[in-house]
Amino acid sequence: MTDRTTFSPVAAGLWRLPKWGLTAPELARWTAEVADLGVTTIDLADIYGGYTVEESFGDALREAPGLRERLLLVTKCDIKLVNERRPAHRRHVYDTSAEHIIASAENSLKVLGTDRLDVLLLHRQDPLMDPDEVATAFASLRDQGKVLAFGVSNFTPSHLSMLQSRLPEPLVTNQIEASALRLEPFEDGTLDQALERRMAPMAWSPLGGGRLFGHSGEREGRVRAALEKVGEEIGLGVAGAAFAFLARHPSGIVPVTGTQVVERVAEAHRAMAVGLSREQFFGIWTASKGSGLP
Repeated sequence: MTDRTTFSPVAAGLWRLPKWGLTAPELARWTAEVADLGVTTIDLADIYGGYTVEESFGDALREAPGLRERLLLVTKCDIKLVNERRPAHRRHVYDTSAEHIIASAENSLKVLGTDRLDVLLLHRQDPLMDPDEVATAFASLRDQGKVLAFGVSNFTPSHLSMLQSRLPEPLVTNQIEASALRLEPFEDGTLDQALERRMAPMAWSPLGGGRLFGHSGEREGRVRAALEKVGEEIGLGVAGAAFAFLARHPSGIVPVTGTQVVERVAEAHRAMAVGLSREQFFGIWTASKGSGLP
């Protein structure tokens, strides 16, 4: 059984799943293949695919008895989208009420066909969040064994600290946007807080939303060239160098992939163990900044 307190070095993200066009048996085989690589953390959210991805992944799990026990499932709640699958939603809002958190978690359990969620994240900062109410919801879900651990996504350090002040157990992650093109978490206290709390952050869009590979602006071109140089030195491509850049930070960043291609997931997994030199890291850093160090 997967350790329920430790993420794999890379998480497999399924937010693009509807575009992959996989049947349930095909998705089960894909999940088993990436798990064989050591990528056992699966990143989901209730809203992904217009409220369809969790259900599709649940169908895949039912195709492969025993697969669930190899995985650490992370899902999210609190965003309410206007969608035909949620006719009661009249407006796009954030909802961190105890009622909504509990209902979302229970629905995720149902559609995934599992008896527990390994990690449940609050998806976005809610300006109306009452931390005492969130604590009540978390305690109810934890005490019933429905959720084993909790975290947040896209939270500022102050918002995370405010919530943590009401919780008896530590939040296990803050899933943030971070990449060679998104350096703000390195400088705004987000990764400092992760180190302080010994909390492994997760990183979505670790390849800059694909901007590292397209015809983008001058900055993207500089960073791509720096990644190509480092990639040649470490025996990986641009994507591998981008993952290795994140892996160099001591907080233990867990990047979330978004690809169906197993070989690309494998490259990301290999990159996390490379260990860039300071010279290689800062070569990428200064290319992204557009200037040398002060």
